[in-house]
Amino acid sequence: MITNIYLVRHAHSAYTPDELNRPLSSKGFEAAEKVAALLLEENINLIIASPYKRAIQTVEGLTKTLNLDIQIEEAFRERKLSENPVEDFENSIIRVWQDFTFIFEGGESGLEAQSRGAKAILRILRKYSGKNIAIGTHGNIMVLIMNYFNSSYDYDFWTTLKMPDIYKLSFDGEKLIKVQRIWKED
Repeated sequence: MITNIYLVRHAHSAYTPDELNRPLSSKGFEAAEKVAALLLEENINLIIASPYKRAIQTVEGLTKTLNLDIQIEEAFRERKLSENPVEDFENSIIRVWQDFTFIFEGGESGLEAQSRGAKAILRILRKYSGKNIAIGTHGNIMVLIMNYFNSSYDYDFWTTLKMPDIYKLSFDGEKLIKVQRIWKED
């Protein structure tokens, strides 16, 4: 039985240092409407999101039309890079992608983040077999999850993601059989 998971990277957000409550920008809200329109064509049965406001807001347009609530899943929150801001974000992110065991102080390694995300996906696959599930999440954790199932999804792939972006992962049981990008840019 095929289960489809739609990993939705959140739309553009208005920067605030408050990671949990950072909202979408006006541009992000416009894109979220397009996310809802695209996902309405996919016969979504369940909506799950990271607890971060921007991830929730990116998929919440589906809730009214489909009459579904959003289930919050802590495991889909973004990977915590470091306790404090890093001096050179680009080189820091490259470093954690090159070495999945490396951890900046107060952060989490790629292996830790990947493990929590993949475990959540596997639970969902067992519980909702045969369903179509939209998951509002974040770029880094999204690609770490994809990498768990297929190592070709890596740092270089992560750099190509848009805000928002949608990838449909089709599973036969717990085996990834197909990945398809369904986000259509203007």
